[in-house]
Amino acid sequence: MATDSRTDVVIVGGGHNGLVAAGYLARAGRRVCVLERLDHVGGAAVSAHAFDGVDARLSRYSYLVSLLPQRIIDDLGVRVRLVRRRWSSYTPDPASGGRTGLLVGPASTFAAVGAAGDEAGFDEFYRRCNTVTSRVWPTLTEPLRTRSDLRLAVGGGPDEEWAWRALVDQPIGDAITSAVRNDLVRGVMATDALIGTYAALDDSSLQQNVCFLYHLIGGGTGDWDVPVGGMGAVSGALAAAAAGFGADIRTGAEVESITPDGEVRYCQDGVQHRVVADHVLANVTPTVLARLLGEDAPDSAPGAQVKVNLMLRRLPRLRDDSVTVEQAFGGTFHINETYSQLESAYRRAAEGAVPEPLPCEIYCHSLADPTILSDELRASGAQTLTVFGLHTPHHLMTAGTPERLRDTLTSAVLTSLNSVLAEPIHDVLMEDAEGRLCIETKTTADLDDALGMTNGHIFHGALTWPFAEDDEPLSTPAQRWGVATAHERIMLCGSGSRRGGAVSGIGGHNAAMAVLDR
Repeated sequence: MATDSRTDVVIVGGGHNGLVAAGYLARAGRRVCVLERLDHVGGAAVSAHAFDGVDARLSRYSYLVSLLPQRIIDDLGVRVRLVRRRWSSYTPDPASGGRTGLLVGPASTFAAVGAAGDEAGFDEFYRRCNTVTSRVWPTLTEPLRTRSDLRLAVGGGPDEEWAWRALVDQPIGDAITSAVRNDLVRGVMATDALIGTYAALDDSSLQQNVCFLYHLIGGGTGDWDVPVGGMGAVSGALAAAAAGFGADIRTGAEVESITPDGEVRYCQDGVQHRVVADHVLANVTPTVLARLLGEDAPDSAPGAQVKVNLMLRRLPRLRDDSVTVEQAFGGTFHINETYSQLESAYRRAAEGAVPEPLPCEIYCHSLADPTILSDELRASGAQTLTVFGLHTPHHLMTAGTPERLRDTLTSAVLTSLNSVLAEPIHDVLMEDAEGRLCIETKTTADLDDALGMTNGHIFHGALTWPFAEDDEPLSTPAQRWGVATAHERIMLCGSGSRRGGAVSGIGGHNAAMAVLDR
């Protein structure tokens, strides 16, 4: 039996952005209904017991937090804690077979990879970039500024001029190669332009620049922190805040259609429902929204990453005996990510092949936050690893069955990892209750199938500049806040909105502000 109802705002999708929007709107006294297709909220920001009989809560998809403004946490009273990693990164040098490497942090080791002369240029590069990122960051939770207005706000000093040109006007590869000479140091800098984005470093589209800017902009400093309790703790805290303000959050509610006048039809527990709202906020990709509206799908950039979650009995030994495993795995561990390797990997993927070696980076959540492990696992020395492989665009997933390609990508990731270890990673992998190795791989196809992320793109599509072009219309609240669609009553509130992407809540905040601004 079908049911009908009316409310102020329907939010389609219970990912973290939808929960942020729900919190703000419910706090303002709006009647809010969140409809989530899955049996839990959080979207990609979730934790899971990924391996049978292993009491560890892994951040299954997303894993670090940089772009979540303190303002959102404070406004909604979100009880979440982030911890800073002690080390920035460690990168074994492929030229030495991983027997030497670059450690960046309290005591950097540029000389160990023959790059002592690049340390000053490395530091100067990021100091100058900060003159832009520190000024742009506060604007992300304000109405959009135009390119010219934001450029003026950044300032006109020589550092600001250089940084704006490097980040916004020219391919980021130009600035990196001008700042430092060492191939490995260049690669460490370049990776932030490519995570989740399939582009060359000299691409004229500047998609790599947009990605780079967002990776440096969080908090104005670009620090990427570990959420205590895992990503599920972030979404759980956001859901609790929204519910506390009175938002109605419904799971297992699959939306089947949306109309431009605010009618949403969904199915829950086999019952058809129809709800009419003054506004519909779409916390889904623009492509999914088009399908729900019965419209033609927009072009959508391909996702370009693979994520492998591992559970280890202990951290593996390294070939480089000048660093401890705690130092190496305490920040971002780069593997086969020199500048030339990144460019070669891009070209190989363009030809339809999995890069060899596959550029990867590793994050060890449990070193910074052991609370995700049971007391028993913690006492045993067990650790979690997340390995993130770059330049694996979604078009590679069309070349065979998803299962075979998942196996191929898993093998590529583990082979790349083994190239810098003193022992095979398999020697330290834990087994689950059924004797299976604790390896979980998530491809772009998995993201598309499980989470509705079109083409497996973690940002719901290509990232956009955090400003409007000078000739863009900004006459409506939705346009001013960067959440507009072709329909007045329907707005984007997820990663596909302007200034969306990553675990930030900014898309949800800005959609809520657009509703309240009317």
